[in-house]
Amino acid sequence: MSLLPALRRAPRETSHLRSAAVTARVGRWLGICFGIAFLTGLVSHYAQNPTQPVPFPTSPSWGYRLTQGLHVTTGIACIPLLLVKLWSVLPLLVRGLPSGWAARARDGAERASIAVLVSASVFLLVTGLLNSTQWYPWDFSFRRSHYALAWVAIGALLLHVAVKLPTIREALGRDVDDTALDRPEAVVRGGLSRRGLLRSTWVAAGLAVLATAGSTVPWLRRVSVLGVRSGDGPGGVPINRTAAAAGVEESASSPAYRLVVAHAGTTVSLTREDLLAMPQRSEELPIACVEGWSASAVWTGVRLRDLLDLVDAPRGAEVEVTSLQERGAFRATLLQGNFADDDRTLVALALSGEPLDLDHGYPARLIAPNRPGVLQTKWLSRLEAVT
Repeated sequence: MSLLPALRRAPRETSHLRSAAVTARVGRWLGICFGIAFLTGLVSHYAQNPTQPVPFPTSPSWGYRLTQGLHVTTGIACIPLLLVKLWSVLPLLVRGLPSGWAARARDGAERASIAVLVSASVFLLVTGLLNSTQWYPWDFSFRRSHYALAWVAIGALLLHVAVKLPTIREALGRDVDDTALDRPEAVVRGGLSRRGLLRSTWVAAGLAVLATAGSTVPWLRRVSVLGVRSGDGPGGVPINRTAAAAGVEESASSPAYRLVVAHAGTTVSLTREDLLAMPQRSEELPIACVEGWSASAVWTGVRLRDLLDLVDAPRGAEVEVTSLQERGAFRATLLQGNFADDDRTLVALALSGEPLDLDHGYPARLIAPNRPGVLQTKWLSRLEAVT
């Protein structure tokens, strides 16, 4: 017996739930979440740029923690929203082509733009989710590809909204159960109403956020069963990259360790004991990583500005920061002048009242307000002011 007639009668193609009314309402929230993720992603990308025409601000100290937390949580919320939206429009995507070359060209162009939008969105959500777990089963640069595809996706989204805006406005202006915009064959009613489907979608998106947001919001950690960081770690701060993984166990623990501070031919070489003998300052600062997790802690150490004064580095000078680790994209970073001059920027020697753990950057690490975690360099070896 042929399956084709049965497939044509299948509820998944004729369900009244697959309607413009449902699609428009889910799409509205998907667009909002996607827009927030896009804008906060731009903030994160800019914060990591070594050259910044407008310096990234040092205040509020929790600013990056907020924007990156929003970036990841809205991205997570997009997953169930996108799945429901795709389910609701699937019959339109697989329908036959209209008659006439002009109509076929328009329809083909619209489907092509949707294919670009869907492909880019799926790429962003999947790679972003894997990045949050620090699993990289690919060889390309996550940061560059994520940034490039975000622009492709947002462009395709704006084009899609512009094309569909009359339908969207009409669907949102009508009651969710109104059938005026339904496909003729979408008449089969099941056990779930449109309002029930929408409520289920909101609940699914909310649960997805709740299950992961504990990585950013400490008081949600007990219920965020899928949070990639629980807050565990020395001093209550999680660890991404261990000393063993960075290959610095021997050099960081060596009695021969020195922190070199340099500017314009003037060089000072300091042991950890020398650093401990200088005036110590404590600051409560969050550390927030691109994966979405963050934690606040009290860091104690020497003001970076005090160290730069030892070599007569002028205010406003940028600082090249180098780690003991010999490999890695962020073994050397550039600290902008406004961060270098901020009194809260420290060469940290202790965390939560205890000496730095080796995995947290012992013997010394950088900690600055409102700065991405990947730029809070651990296992410092050299600080060179450049003008």
